[in-house]
Amino acid sequence: MPQKLKYILIINPFGIGDVLFSTALIEAIGRQVEGCHIGFLCNRRTEALLKNNPLIDWIFVFEKDEFRSLWKESKVKCVKEFMSLLKEIRGKRFDTVFDLSLSRQFGFFMWAIGIPRRIGFNYKNRGIFLTDKIDIEGYHDKHIVECYLNLLELVGFKPTTNYLMLYVSDADKKWAKDFLTASEIKEGDLVVGMVPGGGASWGKDAGIKHWKREKFAQAADQLIEKYHAKIIILGDETESDICDGVRKSMRNIPVMACGLTTLLQFAALMGMCNLVIANDGGPLHVAVVMGAKTVGIFGPVDEKVYGQYPSSEKHKVVKSNLKCQPCYKYFKLKDCDTRRCLDEVAVEDVLKAAEEVLGFK
Repeated sequence: MPQKLKYILIINPFGIGDVLFSTALIEAIGRQVEGCHIGFLCNRRTEALLKNNPLIDWIFVFEKDEFRSLWKESKVKCVKEFMSLLKEIRGKRFDTVFDLSLSRQFGFFMWAIGIPRRIGFNYKNRGIFLTDKIDIEGYHDKHIVECYLNLLELVGFKPTTNYLMLYVSDADKKWAKDFLTASEIKEGDLVVGMVPGGGASWGKDAGIKHWKREKFAQAADQLIEKYHAKIIILGDETESDICDGVRKSMRNIPVMACGLTTLLQFAALMGMCNLVIANDGGPLHVAVVMGAKTVGIFGPVDEKVYGQYPSSEKHKVVKSNLKCQPCYKYFKLKDCDTRRCLDEVAVEDVLKAAEEVLGFK
């Protein structure tokens, strides 16, 4: 039997994919622990992924960039705002926190506001304020979702579920349906979403994980010409140059949705695609959780740790299988003068994977 869990806080300040992976914890706890109450601390960008979740009682937003800006404006205001956030969290009287941040700071502040049980990963001895911890050098050998779920063993809890969830409103689904109608996409059409960007949590290094725009364009053209597919190019407003680069490289005319959606409209639109082809990153995992078939294109990152979850015949990974892959290990990316791991991913290989998941071969 699990040790007493009543008021539980989950901390994950990372990107879209990481927060989606941690929904497995929400589902396991929320579905199995009767009468529990769950809070979640996330960043501003991922807040939308959690707002409709019926298992979450409270969402707390810690946006590092907002606090940095406020610090430059007024150190007093910044400290007051941060203390207000801590006071709000303290007021919920959490008895347990699952801290997925890998940082010493979150552990300290959760200790300071009096959460008695603090569970997480001890990375580089940063877990000194945790009461229960698993020592790690990085995530490897198994998927990060399973690493998260392993934390439940520290409270004598054996999860019976291991799936991810994203709750999208009827309004967002209607928006997506109306968008398809306005784009002259009909029921029965083969709809393929393409995400040539992604990986925003990597910041300026996000492009390291991107397959070439010209290759996305070639794959899109072949799917149109061979299977009469309707191609939707997706991305957020910061990726308009990437998406436009794909469009301009195509012989055919795709549907452009880049920068036109909220995060949940983006998810709803992916849920209406028969297939999504995406780089390694958050959008790929949004497609998976929304039920689309996917082809994920991986370069420096280990797909066994960060790939589509759970594994299924609906999802394929395409990579170049170089000896140096994966080079992102222990949360560090090795210096590399080339992009061979992605440059050597052939259009034909991506198309073959697409055909396999669609049942065409």
